[in-house]
Amino acid sequence: MLLASPWTPRLTAGAGSPGARLVETLARDIADGSLPPGARLPAHRPLAWQLGIGLGTVTKAYAQLERRGLVRSVRGRGMFVAGVSQMTSRMVDLSINVPPQALSDRLLASCLGDLARRLDADSFGTYAAPAGRLEHRALLARWLAKTGVPAAPERLLICNGAQHALAIALAITCGPDTELLTEALSYPGAIALARRRGLRLTGLAIDDEGLVPRALEQALHQEAAAGRRAVLYVTPTLHNPTTATMGEARRREIANLCRAHDAVIVEDDIHAALAEPGTIPIASLAPERTLHVSGLSKVLSPGLRIGTLLVPEAWLEPALAELAATCTTAPLLSCLVMERWLTDGTAASVTRSIREEAGRRVALARELLPPGTATRSGGGFHLWLPMAPGRAKNLPARAAASGILLPPPEAFLADFQAPSWGVRLSLGGPRIDALADALASLRALLLDIGGGARI
Repeated sequence: MLLASPWTPRLTAGAGSPGARLVETLARDIADGSLPPGARLPAHRPLAWQLGIGLGTVTKAYAQLERRGLVRSVRGRGMFVAGVSQMTSRMVDLSINVPPQALSDRLLASCLGDLARRLDADSFGTYAAPAGRLEHRALLARWLAKTGVPAAPERLLICNGAQHALAIALAITCGPDTELLTEALSYPGAIALARRRGLRLTGLAIDDEGLVPRALEQALHQEAAAGRRAVLYVTPTLHNPTTATMGEARRREIANLCRAHDAVIVEDDIHAALAEPGTIPIASLAPERTLHVSGLSKVLSPGLRIGTLLVPEAWLEPALAELAATCTTAPLLSCLVMERWLTDGTAASVTRSIREEAGRRVALARELLPPGTATRSGGGFHLWLPMAPGRAKNLPARAAASGILLPPPEAFLADFQAPSWGVRLSLGGPRIDALADALASLRALLLDIGGGARI
């Protein structure tokens, strides 16, 4: 005898199709525990009759729930809510901002095989200088020069990823009398570092081009009047999370303001290789006061944990000391992979492939999401969906019920009173078919929001 389903059949209100509304209703009840793991769903035919919809609509809705890992079919018994481990393993993750996969297994195997033949035990067992080998620093300096950064190898430090480089930059520039200024919406890793170190953090107004110079000028005046030193952390290219890229005039204005007020700049330029040609980094406009942070994980592969920190001469000794006191340079094997890829053309080819695939994914998102939902992308692989705070807070929970992981909007708030909230979509990680399914589900959710439903 089959157990009866504990679920009361119903459809959510909204403008979506009956199938989409059935999927959302069941997904939401599974997410909030109303339908616990192991609970049986109603049989197809009786459910179709009770809801007044087609049998095929129920069949397709159940199949979509099963593809998301929310339910499982047991032959001869029916459809059941999946266990927690099954559900989480099938989630489409749009929360982590990784680039599209552009490396092939064959390329990676060939590279590692070649390194295995070249690398001997003595070299592998030797400590490098904390800042890395000079020949590797020179290679990275030439790579950065292609993005407009005048990088002298002797002032370029190799770090364990860009986050490590950023941690060093903030550690040496932000003392007890410092105010860290940044965009009102900013990179969560920088916000977390600042709060963990107990730094005073001020979020400044932003617009479609990023940081607003007038807001920066006012903050610099206020900090000077209070007797505090100001450090500006800014992402002028493909800003995380809003995707904004500053024009040259604004970059020059910000550089001039910081020079006039003797403020230090920490420039996060992690996406520089994906920017439009001719984009000018702030480090080239104010090299005497800019600590430039970059790396290879966003433009080659997350597995290549190599970050760079370019520092003015006055900051070199403190940066070297902080580097030596933390975890010194990146591992030799990663540096050798980097050396090969930067010299044999692989890096340029992979970056080009990432840029092209990112463009395809952004185009797909713009095709599937409601018109006007997202800001312009500017060449990266994430999108920003501006929305009111209440909706931004609740969208990740509703998306999770549909099998989609989104980051919490609070993670991007340097200023909790910021008028501009939203949700970031990271498009690079999932397979393209899974991404398309997730975007279609988000479209239904966003249309429901636009239709006045409360979330």
